[in-house]
Amino acid sequence: MTNKDGKANPGAGGVDVKEWIRRLEAIHGDAGQALVFSSPLELLVALILAAQCTDERVNDVTRSLFKKYRTAEGYAESDPKALEEEIRSTGFYRRKAKAIRSCCRDIVDRFGGEVPEALEDLLSLPGVGRKTANIVIGSAFGRPAIGVDTHVKRLARRMGLSSENDPDRIEADLCRLVPQEHWVRFCHLLQFHGRRICSARKPRCDVCPGADICPKIDVRRQ
Repeated sequence: MTNKDGKANPGAGGVDVKEWIRRLEAIHGDAGQALVFSSPLELLVALILAAQCTDERVNDVTRSLFKKYRTAEGYAESDPKALEEEIRSTGFYRRKAKAIRSCCRDIVDRFGGEVPEALEDLLSLPGVGRKTANIVIGSAFGRPAIGVDTHVKRLARRMGLSSENDPDRIEADLCRLVPQEHWVRFCHLLQFHGRRICSARKPRCDVCPGADICPKIDVRRQ
């Protein structure tokens, strides 16, 4: 989205998105998908496990899980109790095991065992919401997408890029403001910035590279 001079339009609060990208790149150059995976299926399973669980814990669990279950059919035909025990430490393990088995059964029955690439197809899978679908599209399939997780939601509001609470509306705002070629990267930068500096309870504004351009909207209420 550009103005008549060909320059990137700032966010709703006058925030220069491209300048934010430049500054975040300088301090979070190592930003990327924190979940370890080698296929769209592995990322999808990891994202289901990541609900209310740390990425570090998920990566610990999937290290052995991915060696045992290599296909969607393997998960779909898995013993429910065995799968529950294997993912127990991620929390809500019964619900997650059911979601993984149901999702993978659908992948086998409807998509020939391959994770679909289209957003509407991903959203049709049991337990897959828009955030998860967009992360799979962006990180596994390499196509432009914005997945609004807790960090992206919090920082988008604090930085004045969206005044919305609904993740879908935040996604729409970011899609309008962030150049499409930066969509996936911008999410990774916000996620790393949210973990390292702009935390929910105690943002470290004194060391933030964008402190002078950040409107800090509702910084204590996110």
